Amino acid sequence: MLQSFVPLLVMTFFICLFIVLMQFLWRYIDDLVGKGLGFDVILELFFYAALTMVPMALPLAILLASLMTFGNLGERFELTAMKAGGVSLLKTMRPLIILMGFIAVGAFFFQNNVLPVAQTKMWTLLYSMRQKSPEVEIPEGVFYDQIPGVNLFVDHKDRETGTLYDMTIYDVSRGFDNARIILADSGHLSTTRDKTHLLLQLHSGEQFENLREQTAGGRSRNQPYRRETFTEKDILIGFDNNFNRMDEGNMRNQYIGKNIRELRATIDSVNHRVDSIGAIYANTLLSSNYFNIQRTKRVYRDTAWVDEVQQPVILDEPIPLDTIFRGRTNSMSRSYINQAINKIKRIKQDYEFRSYSMDDDRRAIRMHGIEMHKKFTLSFACIIFFFIGAPLGAIIRKGGLGTPLVISVFLFIIYYIIDNSGYKMARDAKVEVWQGIWLSSAVLFPLGLFFTYKAVNDSAVFNSDAYKNFFARITGRRKRELELKEIVMETVIIDRAIDSIETFNREIRDADRRLSKKRIVRFMRGLTSWRPAARELQQHLNRIIEHLSNTTSHSVIATINRYPFDVTPASLGKILDINNQLLYLLRKEQDENNIIQQQPNNDEPED
Repeated sequence: MLQSFVPLLVMTFFICLFIVLMQFLWRYIDDLVGKGLGFDVILELFFYAALTMVPMALPLAILLASLMTFGNLGERFELTAMKAGGVSLLKTMRPLIILMGFIAVGAFFFQNNVLPVAQTKMWTLLYSMRQKSPEVEIPEGVFYDQIPGVNLFVDHKDRETGTLYDMTIYDVSRGFDNARIILADSGHLSTTRDKTHLLLQLHSGEQFENLREQTAGGRSRNQPYRRETFTEKDILIGFDNNFNRMDEGNMRNQYIGKNIRELRATIDSVNHRVDSIGAIYANTLLSSNYFNIQRTKRVYRDTAWVDEVQQPVILDEPIPLDTIFRGRTNSMSRSYINQAINKIKRIKQDYEFRSYSMDDDRRAIRMHGIEMHKKFTLSFACIIFFFIGAPLGAIIRKGGLGTPLVISVFLFIIYYIIDNSGYKMARDAKVEVWQGIWLSSAVLFPLGLFFTYKAVNDSAVFNSDAYKNFFARITGRRKRELELKEIVMETVIIDRAIDSIETFNREIRDADRRLSKKRIVRFMRGLTSWRPAARELQQHLNRIIEHLSNTTSHSVIATINRYPFDVTPASLGKILDINNQLLYLLRKEQDENNIIQQQPNNDEPED
């Protein structure tokens, strides 16, 4: 089993890792293209990205490998041979279950020790690449604005020599009012050796420049203006084109760069800070004064000063608010109202700012909790996907990459959607953190138990007839599907069949008569008095069907198929009609047999 499973697991793991890595590439392709990055830097980014994609690729690889392994065994009837030899499916899976235990333990240590380092380095590299300036590639016929403070237009250029023709340069690095406009017939663009500046070598052109900043305060109506004609001119523009790595310390302090011990310490410290700040805000609210009434009074008690809560002030009569706001004049009334509104706005803004800071701390607690729970979900997902894939492969009995790949992708999409939905709900505080992160495992765990139970008991999971019969049994729409037998071992005795059906009719009428007399009792007590009679009628019906199933008449078989599966009070009338039709067909067949027996045999020889 290990020799069959491990090579498939390795192959599918690298295939799945390559697929998710391509997804990462297409997602961040804009941050990598056109930056002039070295191959070693890009390779380092992909290495760390591949490590961060392991939690997504490993469960999918286990699901696909287990499906292919047991699908191949089922397709070649090796599972059937093992079961015939007394080896159960669980015993067949035992080596792989032990292997899954080791993989789950390894996945936990990978999540706790390796993944934080890989995520820190990957995001540090990615943010450093985003901040790197792009390579200068001047297009033709359009303005190029990727150089800070400069817009450059080139009519056409010589791609072999790199010469730019009919250049127009707008330099707004010192502000729009101090802009410089440079026109040149041709020029060259290059980078200095330290890659911190761009050097423009211009030929045969003019420069126009405002000198607003050289006036006193820039308020004079007459602005100095300068026009310059040049044959050769060099312009140095600041443009850092080096790749500068960011410090990993900031990223390491985030939740993605911490192990379980550090995550727990951060959660405890932030919870303590939230509780302390919340207590301070609560005390501030309790000690706030309204209408200049002191809520607390500072008294000296037991060698210490304490704040004692005063009794609430009881007013002899309500405060005449209308009189207070009316004021002596209309302007004073508006002043009172404006002062009150401004005060309320200041208080509101203060508490909104406090709530924002508290929300940031609570969000940090949730994100650290999500990352801590993710350390365990990968291990559990590996086990769940194995107990889904192995029994499912034994049930479908299809090997190769066709059917297993389709089923694996379908199940993994369901898992990914549920897992992503649970993550977002936990992140946005819609549910508890553990509920959102473990939602996908809670949904797929019963599915793994179901497939394992069905595979161990050799149940038909994908048999459409079984589901049709199940729903037909629930809805009461089952139909009999008897057919004529090719070989009849016992001939139908028509007289015996007619007597049995007539006796059955009398039993049905007697039961219906007893049922109609006890109608009130039936409504009060249910159908307890009907159950013994129904059991006897059902047994009699089964005997009639079993006897008539040996007939050679298509009409009799078609009539038998109209019988309901269960004898109920509502089906008695229908059963009587079917019985009468069967009596007609049997008597007709009996008459035909009698006529054939009475005819002389012309084939007998004469005396």
